Amino acid sequence: MTHGRDTGPPEVRGTWNSTLSSEEFAAVRGVGFDPVGQVFGTAVFNRSSWNSPGQWAGTCGAEWSSSMRVSSSSQTVQSMYAARTLALTRAVAECRTLGGDGIVGVTLRVGKFPAGGLEFTAWGTAVRARSRIRPRLPFTSHLSGQDVAKLMDRGWVPTGLAFGIALATRHDDWRTSRRKAWTAENQEVPAYTRLLHHARQDARGRLALEAVKHGGDGVVVEGPELTVSESECPGIEGARDLTAEAVFVGTTIARFRRSERPAGPGTLTIMRLERER
Repeated sequence: MTHGRDTGPPEVRGTWNSTLSSEEFAAVRGVGFDPVGQVFGTAVFNRSSWNSPGQWAGTCGAEWSSSMRVSSSSQTVQSMYAARTLALTRAVAECRTLGGDGIVGVTLRVGKFPAGGLEFTAWGTAVRARSRIRPRLPFTSHLSGQDVAKLMDRGWVPTGLAFGIALATRHDDWRTSRRKAWTAENQEVPAYTRLLHHARQDARGRLALEAVKHGGDGVVVEGPELTVSESECPGIEGARDLTAEAVFVGTTIARFRRSERPAGPGTLTIMRLERER
């Protein structure tokens, strides 16, 4: 692995635990990594400090022609990035304490905190390279041990987790309601289709930007997660906003040697539909 630090062959001492299955353990060992322990990071954010969808988008009462708003730079979106990044950073700090060179099988989860707010967690298994040349900074990957091994066998190395997060909001005005009432069953509601499309599109663009920051040539993604919520418009009786939240999580990858098998045409993004175990 190029651009690393030469620290000599590491030795794994003592008892360690991990989230790896036996197949994953064998896979990461097969490409030169030893597990050194399970790592965990968490961050609790006060949800009430975030703007509500209607506040950040300003769509309440807007005309139908201008009611679609997409944001990847609002306070709410930035808080969502910051929370995930902080939890992941703390897991990486534990990895460094254990002498690890990366974390495989990272799981990210968002849940309600009993005392209020949201808890963001990140956990996985720290691994350490047996090679003399090791990465300067620990990598992070949501991929399983088998998938990391497959990438490295083909000349690719994970460089880090990337996020793509976006919110899209539209005012659900009388035109939309009338359309739903007059449209026969099993027919499209175009306004809602556009809402979901714009949220996914914006989140995917942000994911590509994050991949570049990690020095990746591509990104292997799982998802996206998509949730839709509604909120009442203050001061407008019976009016509401619909908000779509799209979240992409992916592992950025970079080529460190030519693979034995010829690669296809250059593609920036690699899409995964299922996660192998």
